[in-house]
Amino acid sequence: MILTVTLNPSIDISYPLDESFKLDTVNRVSKTSKTAGGKGLNVTRVLSEVGEDVVATGLIGGRQGQYLIDQLEQKAIKNQFYQIKGETRNCIAILHEGLQTEILESGPFVDKDEADGFMYHMQIICRQYDVLTISGSLPKGLDNNYYQKIISLANSFQKKVVLDCSGPPLLAVLESAEKPTVIKPNIEELELLLNKNVDTTDLALKKVLSEDIFDGVEWVIVSLGAKGSFAKHNNKFYRISIPKITVKNPVGSGDSTVAGIAWGLSVKDDDITLLKKANTLGMLNAQEALTGHVNMGNYFEIFNNINIEEV
Repeated sequence: MILTVTLNPSIDISYPLDESFKLDTVNRVSKTSKTAGGKGLNVTRVLSEVGEDVVATGLIGGRQGQYLIDQLEQKAIKNQFYQIKGETRNCIAILHEGLQTEILESGPFVDKDEADGFMYHMQIICRQYDVLTISGSLPKGLDNNYYQKIISLANSFQKKVVLDCSGPPLLAVLESAEKPTVIKPNIEELELLLNKNVDTTDLALKKVLSEDIFDGVEWVIVSLGAKGSFAKHNNKFYRISIPKITVKNPVGSGDSTVAGIAWGLSVKDDDITLLKKANTLGMLNAQEALTGHVNMGNYFEIFNNINIEEV
């Protein structure tokens, strides 16, 4: 079983405009979509679509939080959320002229009692699951080392953890003694983490991923966009080359990749199969208009055309 952790979920509201976006006046939309959002909930939906036994947890509050739960339950997705006093946020995407303009609320403030309460909640439910995914930003009020605390708890129960975050929370984890099983930075996040430009050649990436900061992390999987990805598993390195596809919406492809990693860990796949699954789900998401959605009817067409070479 897989548990997805989303500490700063949202209601994602999409406003597609038939005409150009006009400033300082009225813009009318003919149709609007509102979905349970946040990186971890994209992971959840994709895992549900591939048939994995998945449960969502995290912090929710207010009527917005209840709406989020209702959205998940309509899709028969199980959840074990922890209630907080603050209201779950909205995130708005305005789709216009082939562009996407986003307005993102920062989310609720989480006080110390709520932070401690969620850790106790995790202590109760964590032991039921084989794999945990932790995705996205931290809400206000939580220290940068909060993910480190969750990973420490998961490690005490010998659970596998996939961490998908960036910036100070990721650095706090990597500088601690408590390591996740997998991290999945994209190339921009990797450069931000290391504070330097990173060449994407095999030799350069092998050197970078061998730096001390990654010691103790079993898997480092770096997304390279249309160039595929590059991975380190213990002392092995892999170059993953992907076929060309028609991209409709790349948003959520990283989350879908995380879903594939968690799926592979859950069923104890070998390296090649896990990497193929992860990249296939990321590409399937990019082929769809909806974020956090895959069409499994196209799965093997992509899976069989991904090339992985140990370098």
